[in-house]
Amino acid sequence: MFSMMFLPLLSVLLLSQRCALVNGVNSVYGVNGELPTYRSTDPTTGKQVVCDKCPPGTYLLSRCTMTQKSVCAPCPRGSYTELWNYIGRCLRCGVCGKNQVEKRVCSADSDCQCECKQGYYYKYDMCLRHRECPSGEGVQTKGTPHADTVCHVCPNGTYSACSSAEQSCMQHQNCEASGLRLVLKGSNWHDSVCSSCEANGSKDGAEYLREILPAFFIHQRIGNKRLRQIVHRLSSQNSKTRNGTLSGLDISDLHAWINAWVASATAMQLRDLPTVVSKIAHSAGEKLQNKLQRIDSLLNELCEEVVVNVV
Repeated sequence: MFSMMFLPLLSVLLLSQRCALVNGVNSVYGVNGELPTYRSTDPTTGKQVVCDKCPPGTYLLSRCTMTQKSVCAPCPRGSYTELWNYIGRCLRCGVCGKNQVEKRVCSADSDCQCECKQGYYYKYDMCLRHRECPSGEGVQTKGTPHADTVCHVCPNGTYSACSSAEQSCMQHQNCEASGLRLVLKGSNWHDSVCSSCEANGSKDGAEYLREILPAFFIHQRIGNKRLRQIVHRLSSQNSKTRNGTLSGLDISDLHAWINAWVASATAMQLRDLPTVVSKIAHSAGEKLQNKLQRIDSLLNELCEEVVVNVV
């Protein structure tokens, strides 16, 4: 929590009073239980006089004299004073800044209080967006208006497939508990992949690769330029897709396009995907090819066992 206050030169007189209040030196009625006062000069006689200060929520309309006490007036709407004072006008209410919301409205005796809006936290005199934990990491502590998100690497047996400021690591699915067989062990960025390995034939290994592809492209953090090139190559395989529609797409749009392509691609197209990716992002293409080979190898091994047992 913090207060957005604009202090004109006129408010300098308040600062010493503010410090005194914080340190417990003053009270509402002063050290001796008396009303706070200040010294002034009578404009007629030139003699020193002791004048009452104005309470919070008011300002000094007229100074005291030898024959007249201080005259205080309520702060107009949109202004305030928080302390006993003898200033000639109230302070203007503050305004919440960028990415802030008003937690408490300004009143005659207190300024407004501002707080970072949801998804932001206060640091360096500004509200910064909460950090998003990348794929492979989960949220350990969610961000607040006063603190950033705390992330941690997903431990063994758990994963996070997206970049998020909200999502914690999730448990890998247990293939055996579901009566299935493990064809690809889960990592910290994708879930385990299971197969039924039915005796009448199993799916192509590329169909199982499909399950981790959206998470794969997020985890590899392929840059916008290279990702656009991959999308361009994939779109050229489909005569119904106009390449011109790809211009202007940002990184999230490109990921959405790839996810849609993955969902509708044939097994043959999925098998060709590592080759397409390798031509643009060689390392990522190799990793994808290795995943497919592992799926094929274990799938053949497991499903052969099922066939033998059935026979």
